Amino acid sequence: MKAWLASAAAVGLAGVALAQGSTTDEIERYRQMIADGNPAELYEMRGEELWRTKAGPKNASLEKCDLGLGPGVTKGAYAQLPKYFADTDKVQDAESRLLTCMEQLQGIDPKEVINGRWGQGKRADVVAIVTWLSGESKGVKVSVQPKHPKEKEAYALGRKAFYFQGGPHDFSCASCHGEEGKRIRLQDLPNITKPEGAHKGWTSWPAYRVSSGQMWSMQHRLEDCYRQQRFPEPVYTSELTIALSYFMAANSNGYPMATPGIKR
Repeated sequence: MKAWLASAAAVGLAGVALAQGSTTDEIERYRQMIADGNPAELYEMRGEELWRTKAGPKNASLEKCDLGLGPGVTKGAYAQLPKYFADTDKVQDAESRLLTCMEQLQGIDPKEVINGRWGQGKRADVVAIVTWLSGESKGVKVSVQPKHPKEKEAYALGRKAFYFQGGPHDFSCASCHGEEGKRIRLQDLPNITKPEGAHKGWTSWPAYRVSSGQMWSMQHRLEDCYRQQRFPEPVYTSELTIALSYFMAANSNGYPMATPGIKR
């Protein structure tokens, strides 16, 4: 009897594993199907147009914006962000750096974006520009390594935030992304602590979300993670969100960018 129960249990577990494997395969097929004609291309086109269009009180474009490789250089720039910028004395990601350029070159108050809403106004413009900039780094290997003291601080803060547990459910980022083999509903969750998982969580954002019909930047992705943890919404381009981005990017170092992506 015991032998029969053990055999039945083994068969049952094998069936569960097979079902999970089959589901994972089907999800991957679905991703490949929707990748054809990714709507992100429309956001890329709009982002490039916004980059070159004069705007703001200074009636200037962003074509002289320095994203870390020199004024106006966009090819490969996204792949080496976040990074430390001497002119602001801060570690900045693509979105916060764009706010700096919009303020310096165009005279646009960053608060218009920071206090804005997703999918609307100036924040939607920034997401479109970031989508285009990410496409300018497609296939380029991530080059984010903490060398400057403030980059090392950002990595340490990002790691601390990743493991910090709190909220009504005592969740942390690591609750979902700190181990192998975790999933939520039908979604496999990458292990951000390992390079193999970190790049899956970093190099495919910004991404078009089919379920919401919106283009999401990494800042938006992180904000939604905090929402799901039942934490207060983080401030857009805050030191915390940039530190978390730095932690993920540094753990992805050496992997090629695959943006803009497409998600369910």
